[in-house]
Amino acid sequence: MSGRLLGMSLREILARNLRRLRAERGLSQEELAHRAGVNRNYVGMIEREENAATVDTMEQLAAALDVDATDLIDPDAASDK
Repeated sequence: MSGRLLGMSLREILARNLRRLRAERGLSQEELAHRAGVNRNYVGMIEREENAATVDTMEQLAAALDVDATDLIDPDAASDK
């Protein structure tokens, strides 16, 4: 397996899903970061695919968004339909 799902890297899938879920909840990067206990710049770097989130950070972000962590890496949700 090439490490890509539906032509996207896991980092891209996470970035797309994180942006979408954050926007659906009307949260700024700063507010999401505050709720998750992470740095605002780190959230932006994840969304821009400049940094890879740790599993711990994914759990924190998922909890702040009130979703299961697997929702952040769901390739179907990340794809343009």
